[in-house]
Amino acid sequence: MNAHFLLGFLSFFVVSSPKTLIDFEKKGEINKWQVVDDGVMGGLSQGSLHLSSEGKAIFEGDVSTANNGGFSSIRSSFSAQELKDFSSFTLRIKGDGKKYQFRVKENAKDYFSYIIEFQTSGEWETIELPFALLYPSFRGQRLNKSNFSGIQLEEVAFLVGNKKTEHFRIEIAQIGMK
Repeated sequence: MNAHFLLGFLSFFVVSSPKTLIDFEKKGEINKWQVVDDGVMGGLSQGSLHLSSEGKAIFEGDVSTANNGGFSSIRSSFSAQELKDFSSFTLRIKGDGKKYQFRVKENAKDYFSYIIEFQTSGEWETIELPFALLYPSFRGQRLNKSNFSGIQLEEVAFLVGNKKTEHFRIEIAQIGMK
């Protein structure tokens, strides 16, 4: 068999190497994030974000359902990232056993996000979230639009809002793509 043919045939099946999108151990990364609580709608939830001595982002606080509240979130916007060589996000996290949402925007100025819920185990874990499963939503309502295209990305976010008053804590080491 011709070596060039074999090399070309095998390269067809090569999958892109995983890519780290956000690594909180990099100096200054945490400064690119902001906390957005339900106070924007009159709620009383309080979230905070800080860096641990081990270089992990710690998002923690209290969700309150008082005053029509019920969520806390963190988000980061950046210049457009091309995603065509990838098909899923990977999260290296340690949660508290609660459900969280991972949210993305193709364009930071979009009024809606693509979201997917994930359950944490209380241990360090890597969770894979296929692009095709992120659905469009605005203020808790699913929109009649296509799921996330996986073409480009300008914003990522985490949100906790389990429709009850509760304390939460999640540690985030990395967000990647594969």
